[in-house]
Amino acid sequence: MALPTVVAVQPDSPAFVAGVVVGDVLCTINGCQPRDVIQYQMLVDEPLVTLEVERGGLERVIEVAKAEGAPLGIEVQSSLFDQVRTCDNHCSFCFIYQLPPGMRKSLYLKDDDFRLSFLYGNFTTLTRFTEADLERVITERLSPLYVSIHATDPELRSQLLRNRRGGTSLRWLRALLDHGIEVHGQIVVCPGINDGEYLDDTFAGILDQYPELATLAVVPLGVSAHSNEPEMRHHTMAEASFVVDLVEAWQQTFLELLGRRLVFAADEYYLLAGRPFPAPESYEGFPMHEDGIGMARTMELEFHGDVDQPTGPKSGFFAWVDGAPAEGYRAPRVDKATGQGQPVTLLGSRRGPVGVVTSEYGALVLGPLLASLGRDDLRLVVVKNEFFGGNIAVTGLLVGQDVSRALAQEPAGHTYLLPDVCLSGSTFLDGSSVSDLPRPVEVVPTDGFALRDALNRHRPATKEPAPA
Repeated sequence: MALPTVVAVQPDSPAFVAGVVVGDVLCTINGCQPRDVIQYQMLVDEPLVTLEVERGGLERVIEVAKAEGAPLGIEVQSSLFDQVRTCDNHCSFCFIYQLPPGMRKSLYLKDDDFRLSFLYGNFTTLTRFTEADLERVITERLSPLYVSIHATDPELRSQLLRNRRGGTSLRWLRALLDHGIEVHGQIVVCPGINDGEYLDDTFAGILDQYPELATLAVVPLGVSAHSNEPEMRHHTMAEASFVVDLVEAWQQTFLELLGRRLVFAADEYYLLAGRPFPAPESYEGFPMHEDGIGMARTMELEFHGDVDQPTGPKSGFFAWVDGAPAEGYRAPRVDKATGQGQPVTLLGSRRGPVGVVTSEYGALVLGPLLASLGRDDLRLVVVKNEFFGGNIAVTGLLVGQDVSRALAQEPAGHTYLLPDVCLSGSTFLDGSSVSDLPRPVEVVPTDGFALRDALNRHRPATKEPAPA
């Protein structure tokens, strides 16, 4: 079990005033050694926090006085201080198995940890969930949680997870719902395995056994070029259309019986099927935005100023691996060198035409938005994902080497906007950095407000009228 180490201290925060510095190792907090950032936050919410720290091989005690519930003002190096609970399933559709070789070791770790589900929205199958876990979730009200369902038929779920406990572990889902825990479910649809009538049966099983689910996301199978599972394949257009039709039919059933739609198809399905996205009100507040449900609609609403604040996304893929802050449980992200809030990354400020870097799917969403501005200085820089290959075409999985290849074909001296969803800090999934790109880029938050603001800042200079 590792001890939490301070990696950032917010200037003028209670911890800063008390003398906590970067590098301090927190041995105990109010006499307790926390297992994770959840326990850490509960301990530091007290008005008087006694820290036993190790600094330079010496131990010292620091007392921090603050208002109850006020932030301590420090950031620690990770969200879990004990070991991550790894996944013992062997799902043929698991994206971790489809990663190319040579990436950072941490990216290959399969987690099935309910704490990461609570903190970051990671999906857990519950096959390693225990009575002790249930007690902690209920006692500490760790809600919401996110559960991979895939099928409600026990045999089919065991087959999908390649784990004999897959057929019985959904009993924990029933227990969580019985105790009032908010749970969001997910189904990864694998063509020829859990689609068609099996998907229809799963929706019926949800209605019969788990109607209290908050939402159910239906997402298509992602198949990279590195998959070794021959039965895993892309959806056809007809299969995508079937899923959209089935989801929308069940939405009406759930709406009539439960008063809400409950199930939602991912944006990818509408793109694959060549269908228009549903109306904004159909998403019922966009509760599954982070899972690709309604991202296109929220981007459109934000871009046109039809909502008051951005929806997200808050972080990119594998966010927990890099210790990205979990909202409400970590101090505000601060720069480790200066202690100041990290600004938008800006490398070079250029006048002239603007290229918006995006993925193949992103281009289908952003193209109409840029066209609506009627500006001839805007264009999309569409990046094909050759690093992962297969049918991987979402912006969050773009990597530096693919972006570099695309930008190398672009003219110098133009402005290039890069969405932050494909970065952790300034680093891509392949380990390359923004500074490695062949053209200067401006990193922009991945929402419609930020994109519109950036485009407005880079309007062509207007000429002053000649004097009469």
